[in-house]
Amino acid sequence: MDKRIIFAVAGAGKTTTIINKLSLEENSLIITYTENNFKNLKKKVIDKFGYLPENIKIYTYFNFLYSFCYRPFLTNRLKSKGINFNQELPEYSKRVKDTTSLYYRDKTHRLYHKRIAKLLVKTNLIENINNRLAKYFDNMFIDEIQDFGGHDFNLLNFLTQANININFVGDFFQHTFDTSKDGNVNQNLYNDLTTYIKRFDQMGLIIDTKSLGKSYRCSSTVCHFVKEKLGVNIESHNNNTTNISYLDEAIEIKEILENNSIIKLFYQNSNKYNCFSMNWGKSKGLDHYNDVCIVLNTTTLKKYRDDTLLDLPASTRNKLYVACTRCRRNLYLVDEKSVRHYKN
Repeated sequence: MDKRIIFAVAGAGKTTTIINKLSLEENSLIITYTENNFKNLKKKVIDKFGYLPENIKIYTYFNFLYSFCYRPFLTNRLKSKGINFNQELPEYSKRVKDTTSLYYRDKTHRLYHKRIAKLLVKTNLIENINNRLAKYFDNMFIDEIQDFGGHDFNLLNFLTQANININFVGDFFQHTFDTSKDGNVNQNLYNDLTTYIKRFDQMGLIIDTKSLGKSYRCSSTVCHFVKEKLGVNIESHNNNTTNISYLDEAIEIKEILENNSIIKLFYQNSNKYNCFSMNWGKSKGLDHYNDVCIVLNTTTLKKYRDDTLLDLPASTRNKLYVACTRCRRNLYLVDEKSVRHYKN
């Protein structure tokens, strides 16, 4: 069995790598976290085959967890009614940890998403799940592996024991979300890249840090900027140079803000602005933009001017890395204060 993890950079072809390994002869399971990437993967599969083949199944992670892993074994026993995605766990759920208690589900019998993975382990279902994986699939691909946290990361260790080929693909520095957080479970998982890689080595996976180390999407100019300013070791397959411009002239900013072919990426609250926009972290998985405008909030703008972007908190720096690497050509930077009049 081939079991490996590929560490990639933005635009290196993570999705393409998965798509290239799909065939009509083998049954393949693809799991991803974000809805953006789910739609992107589905589109790419259809582009390759002309339709979505029955032997290829694509799941968002919690759909896989609930419908493939949980329902066949525990629905009748626990009488659950879906998933509770509330981020905060109520105090009463912490009192006891038996499988029928409020530790795993709320009063309406919806399972807390943060603890479904733990519930599967607690109820000794891993062997059953792995047998089910081997029964229906030859290959399992998990994209956006860098977003697996909490008990979900621990579950990966057990799933790697399934008798099928396994490929994990992800970008450590694109860790902008967590599938779940529960207290101090794996809270330091993303503090250090070397330690993070070691966790997968301990799972017995082949570690590949080379094959997806260069970006097809981003220019050498953008890659150099990201490498120098954000500390991400990214190179480009292209030798082309593009522009990275900080705009402070009102007429230039107006032209960019009102150009609907250029997406405006905000740190947060993009929906409050009357323009074609999205938040930095939310843009992950999107790769069809030529030019991108990044709106810098007060803290990030100061770091940019002081040339200290490396000192940003990791979560902010990662989101900025995601935003910078959405473009194929030019990158524009503007001060959030200069676009406040576009606020709804």
